[in-house]
Amino acid sequence: MADAFKLKREFLEYMEIERGSSLKTVANYDRYITKFFESAKIKDIGDITEDCVREFRLQLNRAPGRFERGITRATMKKNTQNYYLIALRRFLKYLMKRGIDAMSPERIELAKIKERHLDLISIDELKRLLAAPDGADIKGLRDKAILELFFSTGLRLSELCSLNRDLDISKDEFSIRGKGEKVRVVFISEDARSAIRAYIKKRADMHEGLFVQLSPNAKDKENPPAGGGAGARLTPRSIERMVRAYAIKACISKKVTPHVLRHSFATDLLSNGADIRSVQMMLGHANIATTQVYTHVTDKQLRDIHKKFHSK
Repeated sequence: MADAFKLKREFLEYMEIERGSSLKTVANYDRYITKFFESAKIKDIGDITEDCVREFRLQLNRAPGRFERGITRATMKKNTQNYYLIALRRFLKYLMKRGIDAMSPERIELAKIKERHLDLISIDELKRLLAAPDGADIKGLRDKAILELFFSTGLRLSELCSLNRDLDISKDEFSIRGKGEKVRVVFISEDARSAIRAYIKKRADMHEGLFVQLSPNAKDKENPPAGGGAGARLTPRSIERMVRAYAIKACISKKVTPHVLRHSFATDLLSNGADIRSVQMMLGHANIATTQVYTHVTDKQLRDIHKKFHSK
């Protein structure tokens, strides 16, 4: 008998310690595998069979989707279903590595998903968005710095939220700790550097975070006063709302998020001749396949060849 829950705990410890996975990743794996165990009534590793995995997949495929914007999706998205299968497959690979007799991970195939659609904005829309924060008040300066930094560096939303006020911007680069605790170098433009300097100069508080919440009357003051939530780091949700508000102000009808600015960063580099490996490193993608999603919309060379040779 091989206790499934005991082995699951050892697997999660392995992911955290030996694989160096983040606590959030470990927690997600725990949730996905536990859901499978409970659904299929798994107690022993020998209970994991192709039949029970197939039944679990049917449950996932028929489960209602996530509630968002006042609407519940009819079914769970395919890529969400795949998260469960990837976690289970990784667990089975771990068991195989330890020489424990279990179902082969190769027997689990991921659901086919549609080709990813990129939400992109035009150069003109991007310029209008970056120019949307106006005024010399603390809020306008802060928001301008956030937008410029997103486009300059391609930072993830969580990475930008984690930045501290003592960030060294004396050079045109700095290090960031991203997904999986991996450290990479990102490069900052002069526009972004100037925007951050102007924002920091306006602040007179001593809060650690680079981008912090402001009091309701912060427009009339040079620093966010303590108390009432002011001074706390901006949350990812608050930054998403801020970006959306400036997109509306800039008369952009598309849904604009911080991740759309990350897309803009990548497509701008590739369309201007950057090689995909360099962009992969700057984005912090572990797998180049993740970066390749941008190539079909940015292959300037193919477009030029088409114009030069087609219908002549």
